[in-house]
Amino acid sequence: MDQQRLDSYQRGTSRDFNEHVLHKTILVGDSGVGKTSLLVQFDQGKFIPGSFSATVGIGFTNKVVTVDGVRVKLQIWDTAGQERFRSVTHAYYRDAQALLLLYDITNKSSFDNIRAWLTEIHEYAQRDVVIMLLGNKADVSNERVIRSEDGETLAREYGVPFMETSAKTGMNVELAFLAIAKELKYRALWHPDGPRFQIRDFVESQKKQPSCCSFS
Repeated sequence: MDQQRLDSYQRGTSRDFNEHVLHKTILVGDSGVGKTSLLVQFDQGKFIPGSFSATVGIGFTNKVVTVDGVRVKLQIWDTAGQERFRSVTHAYYRDAQALLLLYDITNKSSFDNIRAWLTEIHEYAQRDVVIMLLGNKADVSNERVIRSEDGETLAREYGVPFMETSAKTGMNVELAFLAIAKELKYRALWHPDGPRFQIRDFVESQKKQPSCCSFS
């Protein structure tokens, strides 16, 4: 394919991607880890204390973000963490492109259950699903029972990116979704001669920035 045709193809692919592709992202983790609050912080840019009861079943919102000049449409699903709704959640894994797996840094059981969540994800989700581990409620440092190093160690074991977030302050919330959107965009537009996007390298580089994170 000559360069003119390749450029035309890439422009057409990018346009189609902008207008038609909707990527399904699912928030999973134990009840009470802050999945709904994280979604509201990302979607509306605010924290509403004490306003959420446990999610019943499934809810979702659509969000369009711009990554490197390309509009990426995310359909973000908020799932119930209680055991009685788990079979419902399983059904939504199958066509998910990305999963954000949350635990609460002040709740040891929510961290201990991450392995069980990952087992379910590997059983029901697509093999190439994007997974990110998030240690939420990082603003409550005086109640911390899970060290950041513990989250990093577990993430390395499973080969997934990791960061701590705060749905209350917004810390790293946009970065988490930006990283997911970048990975999905690169997967959709990547061609064999192009560079590969490494989501873990991107997350680590952005976490080291003095202030993050906004969409560009």
